[in-house]
Amino acid sequence: MTSLDLAQQRLRAFAEEASATSPLYEHLASRAAADPEVAGLLTAAGEENASGELLLAAAHRLVQAEPFHQLSNYYPSLGGTYGADESTWPLFRDFLLERAERVRALVSTQVVQSNEVRRAALLYPAVAAAAKQAGGPIGLVEVATTAGLLLGLDQYSYRYQTAEAGQVVAGPAKAALGLHCALELAPGAALPKLPKTVKVAAKAGIGVAPADLADEDAYAWLEACVWADQPERLRLFGVAAGVLRKNPPRLVAGDPVADLAKAVEPIDVPLVFLSSGSGLDLTPALSALGKDVWWAAHEDGELRLIRVGESGVQVTTLATTEAHGQRLVWR
Repeated sequence: MTSLDLAQQRLRAFAEEASATSPLYEHLASRAAADPEVAGLLTAAGEENASGELLLAAAHRLVQAEPFHQLSNYYPSLGGTYGADESTWPLFRDFLLERAERVRALVSTQVVQSNEVRRAALLYPAVAAAAKQAGGPIGLVEVATTAGLLLGLDQYSYRYQTAEAGQVVAGPAKAALGLHCALELAPGAALPKLPKTVKVAAKAGIGVAPADLADEDAYAWLEACVWADQPERLRLFGVAAGVLRKNPPRLVAGDPVADLAKAVEPIDVPLVFLSSGSGLDLTPALSALGKDVWWAAHEDGELRLIRVGESGVQVTTLATTEAHGQRLVWR
């Protein structure tokens, strides 16, 4: 359980976070923080999970289940076209409080699961560089995964917009999902050479509670975790999920660090690990594998390629990034 005071603090913090990119969520979270009845719904969550984002994901899930409710007019994810106005908060407040037990059930049993497939465009250059060093097909392993969307990295196409060379294209030409990313150069840097394909022989992911994209309830919750006024993110999620459903990767439930070896046991080709926003230090676990491996790490606003093996740990910072895959500044 979470105290009301902490729930209100988390809602205020989320409203501030959302203010730059989500007018709807900033509007709702800021008002929820000032309303003890609505903020009180979040107290059903444990302190480690309670967040404004969780409450709004729960609300999104319930609006999804009632797409003809008047509130859906304010949810672009459901075809709504209204901007936040004087009617939005009263509608939202009444909707949640009338379904208070369902809201509490969701926030007490679910966690926010972010699946930002656009980050594949940030990671592709690092994975391509690792595959070149490995000299052959690789095993791709996503660490701290939720649905494994980054494991489709070799199946997506990429268009990097540059000032120096126009559009740089990578990935398979007829991919179902195309991702766009601005690619800028730091002073003195040269454009990276990006291959058309990366050969991946095996895939695996490990996370505390990986989601099964074939499970309707799990899939609906993943959709609900996408912010409701960012329908393009929802579209990309749906297309990427469709790609992975055709050939699902092996996802292992476990501690992303302590159980890392368990995830890679069946893979007998050079290993390239992926992480994005995990906050984890994989170096000790990678060293314990006792062979040369690579880690494409999108962490703390940087893209790094880390090689771990008998010769020690070699870290190369390739670029600085924006969190959701919009821009790379190559070094």
